[in-house]
Amino acid sequence: MTSATPSTLTIRPVEPHEHAEAGRVTVEAYRHSYDGLTEGYLASLADVAGRLAQGEVWVALDAVGQIVGTVWVPRPGERLSPLARKGELDFRQLAVAPAARGRGVGEALTRHVIDLARARGARRVVMNSGPEMIGAHALYLKLGFRRLTEREHPVEVEPGRFLDLRAFGFDL
Repeated sequence: MTSATPSTLTIRPVEPHEHAEAGRVTVEAYRHSYDGLTEGYLASLADVAGRLAQGEVWVALDAVGQIVGTVWVPRPGERLSPLARKGELDFRQLAVAPAARGRGVGEALTRHVIDLARARGARRVVMNSGPEMIGAHALYLKLGFRRLTEREHPVEVEPGRFLDLRAFGFDL
């Protein structure tokens, strides 16, 4: 747990018996915030085991042990997205349960990712997100990320579905 984490919040790797709940929280957060998500994309958000095959899923738990947030990061020395470059730690699918919004969960998870990147020797933390994710963009800018406009271009997120992803970087 980082010093910036609220004292009632614990951040740790997801445990096998929590996969369904972590997936449900991630889907609920995205469904609450964004319109037009396909069933295929929502299913990918719920598939914690699938995400673990490619990286790590960290969960934020409140004082009573309920999962209130999730974030997906690569394993040390790997990357989740081909958009990430050597020496960067990218993260995806940062999600905060609607009932936990405004309690610092998203900031705590983002700071945790920054701490992981430092511990793993990364030079930069990067995040790509859709243009509609303005709340997340505001959080990243508040924490000192900067837009990487030179890396922004349409990306195929599902077969035939393209998004103009926004790119943000935090230099360590």
